[in-house]
Amino acid sequence: MTHPVIRTHPETGKQDLFVNYAFTARITDLSKPESSLILDYLHKHIQRPEFIVRYRWKPGSLAFWDNRCTQHFAVNDYLPHRRVMHRATVLGDKPYYRAA
Repeated sequence: MTHPVIRTHPETGKQDLFVNYAFTARITDLSKPESSLILDYLHKHIQRPEFIVRYRWKPGSLAFWDNRCTQHFAVNDYLPHRRVMHRATVLGDKPYYRAA
């Protein structure tokens, strides 16, 4: 599947990065080394502290986010407690890019 590296949010019209470690293999139309360089840069960029939200779970907590414009990384910091999670995924739109 091919998607834009920068996508336009269908509701807000804002643009965001649409790459992640797990699913982005390479950037089309670039050589493999060029693609790797840019993706490495983008992966480091999205991990900058000013982009990170650290959610502190409490009994009865509920969290949700918009995967169209959010990176998610679960941290295994709850041991010895048990984490129970129920996930719902809504079928979404096809990612697209529209210049601002």
